[in-house]
Amino acid sequence: MSKKANTFQTPIGTRDLLPEESARWEAVIEVFSTVASRAGFSLVDTPIFEDVGVFTRIGEGTDVVGKEMYEFLDRGERPMALRPEGTAAVCRAFAQHRPLVPWKVYYRGPYFRYEAPQAGRFRQFHQFGIESIGSDDPDIDVEVIALGWKVLGAVGINKIELLVNSMGDQETRRNYQQALSGFLKNHVADLDEEDRKKVESHPLRVLDSKRPSTQSVTKEAPQINDFLSADAETHLERVKDGLKALEIPFSIEPRLVRGLDYYTHTTFEFQSLALDSAQNTVCGGGRYNGLIEELGGPATPGIGFGMGIERLLLACDAEESFPAPPPGVQVWVVDVTDGSSARDLTHTLRDHGVTADRSFDQRSMRSQMRSANRSEAEIALIIGEQEVDEDTVAIRMLRDEEKGQIVVPRSSAVAEVQRLLGLES
Repeated sequence: MSKKANTFQTPIGTRDLLPEESARWEAVIEVFSTVASRAGFSLVDTPIFEDVGVFTRIGEGTDVVGKEMYEFLDRGERPMALRPEGTAAVCRAFAQHRPLVPWKVYYRGPYFRYEAPQAGRFRQFHQFGIESIGSDDPDIDVEVIALGWKVLGAVGINKIELLVNSMGDQETRRNYQQALSGFLKNHVADLDEEDRKKVESHPLRVLDSKRPSTQSVTKEAPQINDFLSADAETHLERVKDGLKALEIPFSIEPRLVRGLDYYTHTTFEFQSLALDSAQNTVCGGGRYNGLIEELGGPATPGIGFGMGIERLLLACDAEESFPAPPPGVQVWVVDVTDGSSARDLTHTLRDHGVTADRSFDQRSMRSQMRSANRSEAEIALIIGEQEVDEDTVAIRMLRDEEKGQIVVPRSSAVAEVQRLLGLES
């Protein structure tokens, strides 16, 4: 008795991106790339895995580093990690290659975190983001936030809230962390058990908690805005003025600290009002003025954001925006002779800028026409024995029955198709 073969499935927290969805992904990536490129950002692509030390710099006490990172030893016994986020890898690339500043780059690709899968959150997820490195000017903060705003608008997301805060400078952070730590120690028994251990080592992480018991405590916690230095206050005011000038609505949220240790000064999140609060952040980022130095580079300021593609499209679905683009096939060639006419015509059409496809396996006219209709092509080119004998092609408009069918010489078929599709030069 033969052993039944295993039916393999995608690993937990991952999924296949099938053709029904991939066209929409390509379209949203194109939107992002266009918005970023128009602002002078260029594509950078970093490895999917890096030395684990690149990512431990983002915060030893964070869940990203402590619980969620995929770590492994390679065959040379070197500790590696699959990248859990984009900024640290881009900053490593800057520290390694030392490009001229300002260095304005965007990225896109898969990232990995071992966490419980839920709507819009996967263990392999996809992000695009931007990083602007080399300037401490608060107007760069405004530019970065505005780019996120423009991407969201370009895909039709309108139910959105922009939250902004300042983590201040090192002086601000030191004074605030001391005050927050004292407050949390006095209320540690009221915190969720998972958050209590953060009080000593990383009190700011407690503010990130989504657990109700912890949130009820942190509502009464000291606010970082009360500890901003004069320089930090000036930086924040310039950011606020810039957002107002660009008519980008925002709210100041003092408890917005983001989840990683490298943030200084401006932090921000775009939250979808159409999604459940547990997964409503569609874009988030901030300024990091010490990370590149931590990665072996010169002290260099930077700011950026990450935007999850899965979460972004989930928000689009909630607002019924950014539908999948129409199928790409414009012309379907139907050949009920030996298939050689379809073979040659499809390649000629493609060479002239027309998206064309055909059936194979010597199928019947009815079968080939079904395929043509399923493809949603606008035009069918039909070649039978008579067309071969007369060196002609029958052209049928599939979406406009009133136009019926015309027959043209084969030598002029491509030009006629271009005219019907409005592709004439």
